[in-house]
Amino acid sequence: MVTDSIADLLTRIRNAQKAKKENTNCRYSKIKHEICKIMVKHGFLSKVDVVEDDKKELLITLNYARPNLTLKRVSSPGQRIYKKHTEFKPVKAGLGIEIISTSKGLMPQYKAFKSQLGGEVICKIY
Repeated sequence: MVTDSIADLLTRIRNAQKAKKENTNCRYSKIKHEICKIMVKHGFLSKVDVVEDDKKELLITLNYARPNLTLKRVSSPGQRIYKKHTEFKPVKAGLGIEIISTSKGLMPQYKAFKSQLGGEVICKIY
């Protein structure tokens, strides 16, 4: 049983990329789907689809336009990391993003900064 499903998602993407796979899949949850949609919007993934067989799954298609993709889990179930909107800084000089869980939902750090919302730092992608 996986205790940290977001870390499992990031690890599956990281492993599939190292193995030069075209796509990967994982179990569906709303937060994982939102994280993948943000990654697609910013060009880190090609697309994400919801597949319903016996169970709902996410089918994630990788984008090799960014060859050295780094995915880091910041908060974990044992230690939550929170930031105020004034503490946000660009990730890798603006080439990456941090995904923040705010009261308005998941969003990249620059959008949370514009909305003046702080929250839990889910992960860094660059």
